[in-house]
Amino acid sequence: MEAELLPTEVILAPNRETLAKIHLDWMPQPGNYLEIQGQTYTVLERHHHYQYKVSGYRLSKISLHVQSAPSPTELNLWESHWIIGDPHCRFNAHSEILRCAVNPTGPCQGCRSFELI
Repeated sequence: MEAELLPTEVILAPNRETLAKIHLDWMPQPGNYLEIQGQTYTVLERHHHYQYKVSGYRLSKISLHVQSAPSPTELNLWESHWIIGDPHCRFNAHSEILRCAVNPTGPCQGCRSFELI
């Protein structure tokens, strides 16, 4: 069975410029990264658009509000979700969006504030 492709409009925040209209086979969450035409973007918001059919409402498309972001270099899988940086550091935010409060731009390698949990 082939996965259903969702029509998706990608909108650049804050000026609301449409970057692309694409079809995705996955449901991006805020914080996920998306690559379009060689440029990396972070998903800020996701909006669902429904259409009424005889049998009820049906998801017809989604729109993603994104911002330009550098390609993630230190992504790690931690407790079933992706985070930026070293998950064993005491200051790591365990987030896809923010590395830590001490050194948010990174890298974790060689950071003076690195402390193991």
